[in-house]
Amino acid sequence: YAMFEVVEPPYNMDYLCRIYEISSPHHAAIDAKVSNTVGLGYDFIETPETKDRIEEVDDSDSEKLSFLRRKLSRAKSKMHATLDSLNEDESFTEIMKKIDTDYESTGNAYMEIGRKVDGTIGYIGHIPSSNMRVRKERDGFIQIVNNKIVFFRNYGDTSTSDVVGNDPRPNEAIHFKKYTPTNNYYGIPDIIPALPALAGDEFASKFNLDYFENKAVPRYIIVVKGAKLSDDSQRKLLEFFQTGLKGKNHRSLYIPLPADDGQSKVEFKMEPVEAGIQDSSFRNYRTENRDEILMAHRVPITKVSMSSGVALAAARDADKNFKEQVTRPTQDYFDKKINKFIKEFTDMFYLKFNELTLTDEDTQSKVDERYLRMQVIVPNEVRSRKGLPALDGGNSPIVLNAQARAEQTAQTTGNRSRDQQRENNSPDSSGEARNPQGEGRVSP
Repeated sequence: YAMFEVVEPPYNMDYLCRIYEISSPHHAAIDAKVSNTVGLGYDFIETPETKDRIEEVDDSDSEKLSFLRRKLSRAKSKMHATLDSLNEDESFTEIMKKIDTDYESTGNAYMEIGRKVDGTIGYIGHIPSSNMRVRKERDGFIQIVNNKIVFFRNYGDTSTSDVVGNDPRPNEAIHFKKYTPTNNYYGIPDIIPALPALAGDEFASKFNLDYFENKAVPRYIIVVKGAKLSDDSQRKLLEFFQTGLKGKNHRSLYIPLPADDGQSKVEFKMEPVEAGIQDSSFRNYRTENRDEILMAHRVPITKVSMSSGVALAAARDADKNFKEQVTRPTQDYFDKKINKFIKEFTDMFYLKFNELTLTDEDTQSKVDERYLRMQVIVPNEVRSRKGLPALDGGNSPIVLNAQARAEQTAQTTGNRSRDQQRENNSPDSSGEARNPQGEGRVSP
């Protein structure tokens, strides 16, 4: 650390990476956050400047507007292809999954940016956070792998020289970190407050594993009265309980005892220390640890496993809170960081990760149909959201014929009548139902 002038992380990075693989609640919570943050894919959205250009086109010039829509669609497809071409081995989504896994496991993640000779971006990739360190002067990063030292510049810095080697054009790195008020160089993961629960869950698991490996045989105390066992007998007893009994269903042991001498009678007893049922020890303790780990991650139990006793309405509310309080802020943070280099490719779009949807396909189609009928949106907006090409004339609102307008009016009137009927039949504050005919009150 002194030689390369880097800052030591507040927690052991290798340990933080290892517990991701040994704790099932921790592992499941991280995977749930990664899948719902960057695992749902991404899209390119028109920038405000691009939308202003579209609005400047006269609506009556449908041919020019359709041409502009087709041009935007081709440009968007090209950006998807360009982004995936910057890494031959992995897609951009796979790279972001690795970055987000590091981000949630260690509180830090790094994206590598490589440039061509002409200065344009030619490569993006993932750098493991366990071997990356931040320099004290914040002028770059140091990676140490198998005694090999590599220097990375900060993204956008094209002038800082390689401080550990002779690379004239070192690659750049984007640092993602979870904020902590205790450290200005590194972030810390969400699991840190729940480390005692994670350690307790690990020890409880090892205890149960060791217990059942011994066929759930409780501990014993051997009591011998009136005689002294020979060294050979003591050795046989010790070997039997240490190795002979472990992993065996039925075993027999013959121990020769001295004969009674007339004055005292030789007695041999094996008294269990744990006489109670020991199956699945620490069940409640492990459940509490699991809940504490998930609470630290702010991940609902329904996202990591099936939990009995959780109502569907409660699960939906939990999904909504998970989306609004956990995944969406992280997506906004990633969007802002990544769009820094997206601007080097285009000023027509910005990248945005797809959000967790809380409505199914059937419900969404009914919402789209209602908005189309009410001329809130146009058909091409729906097609654009579904990744379909624009249609000729799809930028104009749908005009309903007389029959369709009559059906829509009848449907709206029927919906209002049903809502009014439900309101009339619902209990009021006094616990009675209102009579639709206004003839006083009746018992519900």
